[in-house]
Amino acid sequence: MDALLEFLTRFVSQLQSPTLGFLLGGMIIAALGSRLEIPDAIYKFIVFMLLMKVGLKGGMKIREAELSEMLLPAIFALAMGMLIVFIGRYTLAMLPNVKTEDGIATAGLFGAVSGSTLAAALAVLESENIAYEAWSVALYPFMDIPALVTAIVLASLYLNKKRGNGGESVKIWPIVKESLQGSALSALLLGIALGLITQPAPVYDSFFEPLFRGLLSVLMLVMGMEAWARLNELRKVAHWYAVYAFVAPLTHGLIAFGLGWIAHVTTGFSPGGVVVLAVIAGSSSDISGPPTLRAGIPSANPSAYVGSSTAVGTPVAIALGIPIYIGLAQALMGG
Repeated sequence: MDALLEFLTRFVSQLQSPTLGFLLGGMIIAALGSRLEIPDAIYKFIVFMLLMKVGLKGGMKIREAELSEMLLPAIFALAMGMLIVFIGRYTLAMLPNVKTEDGIATAGLFGAVSGSTLAAALAVLESENIAYEAWSVALYPFMDIPALVTAIVLASLYLNKKRGNGGESVKIWPIVKESLQGSALSALLLGIALGLITQPAPVYDSFFEPLFRGLLSVLMLVMGMEAWARLNELRKVAHWYAVYAFVAPLTHGLIAFGLGWIAHVTTGFSPGGVVVLAVIAGSSSDISGPPTLRAGIPSANPSAYVGSSTAVGTPVAIALGIPIYIGLAQALMGG
């Protein structure tokens, strides 16, 4: 009983963090009809800056890490990316009034990773002085790419069978290439590479680190406003998408948390690292995933998968998921 009370107390305190406050604030002012706008170019620049910061720190820490420490979490991240898509394929895609390719595309987007949600989680971890392996941000592509590839392959197989072209093969490399060229993953991988092969500490300490929290707050405000705007799109499709978008982030995150706990027990993966793994599993891609799926599954309805992710999935992942995973880590592992 004491452990449950402690968890609930920590959960409520997490909801009061400025990161989540700006997200909710954006939703509230949008609901009130505010005409406040943040130009798209500024939004993209902020995302780039945040992911470069995260990537630089991750790259610098990878140089100091034992690769064997990264192996099990990376395997779990890859497995989660694929598992999430299969879960969606055999739940959402089989529900009434849900087109199979729309359900698979939605599952693919929820299997892919949100860079902004990851940045929000890292800000909360640092504000709470919860240690995490900085290299854990490198788990992003291990989950993101397999999820998108799996979704496009499953959708292609389904559509080929539906059209009577069951023997037609699906090319994997173009999907991987499209994912790697996405703006979010490109920025993160560039940051990791520069952190690995250069000495970026001076520019990191003097430029990227001081700006991080302010830029993240603006990003959360924009995402809150976007989430409210996307609710109209979500109303155009089956209500099952809203149910899935609420349940899926927490379900995926808790499964990943369990896998992270296994890594914690067997390899010493930190409680903060377990939270990072859970957060990326519970997130849904908001930048690079949608264009990749539009190209890979052109018959799928973007209102279904983008509306589900932006209007419900991302707010749930940030406002509920992050506090839950941190509370669990503190209660179970003393993080």
